[in-house]
Amino acid sequence: MKNGIFFGIGVGPGDPELLTVKAIHAIRQADVLIAPKTEKKDGSVALSIARPYLKPDVEIVYQVFPMVRDFAADTSAWQENKEEILALLRQGRNVAFLTLGDPMFFSTYIYIYRLLQHEDIAIETIPGVPAFAAIASKSGRPIVEGDDILTIIPATAPPEKIQQAMQVSDNVVLMKVYKNFPAIVDQLKEHDMLRHAVLVSRAGLDGECVIDDLEAQRGKKLNYLSTILTRRAEVGAEEKGSGAR
Repeated sequence: MKNGIFFGIGVGPGDPELLTVKAIHAIRQADVLIAPKTEKKDGSVALSIARPYLKPDVEIVYQVFPMVRDFAADTSAWQENKEEILALLRQGRNVAFLTLGDPMFFSTYIYIYRLLQHEDIAIETIPGVPAFAAIASKSGRPIVEGDDILTIIPATAPPEKIQQAMQVSDNVVLMKVYKNFPAIVDQLKEHDMLRHAVLVSRAGLDGECVIDDLEAQRGKKLNYLSTILTRRAEVGAEEKGSGAR
């Protein structure tokens, strides 16, 4: 029996209409959908986004993936999920792994991909729209232009690494700001990036929250799906001259 295909599918930040045509085609080819979740949450956000495109008879398998900082140090929690996926593929069934945003961008999929890439199976990874791109388009904020340097920073990184990154960046995207938001506000202020910052939680999902005054919300508890876009420049694009490409 021929093995099935393993699809890693980015479903974007929240709006089902932001799925690519290729992602929708792959979802409709899938016999089984893997819906990742953490131990603390019921259901799957990625599955809820993809639901309008599911086949009526598709099998949905929820797999728990612990949130880890050093995956390479201990893969034991992932091996059981890998074996379950392999068993399904060896039955000749196509398996789709759904993930928020893009599969290769701060994604659980990366770890399961590394475990499966040396197996004798076909893998197709389908990109998705990252949250910061959707936020920029919806809010009318260019991410970069001209010779700007953009840095994407996980706010969970050590403070000294965040400091170094901000020092050399014109524009910044900050991901995972839910844990140390007050410290991030201080660093943005220090680097003259606070005034132009916008924070969006649950972009494109129910309960979306947009915060323009980050200083006023310093003590606010943020959703895990929270992203900050900001820039250092004091002038807007209209004052930079033409330079169209």
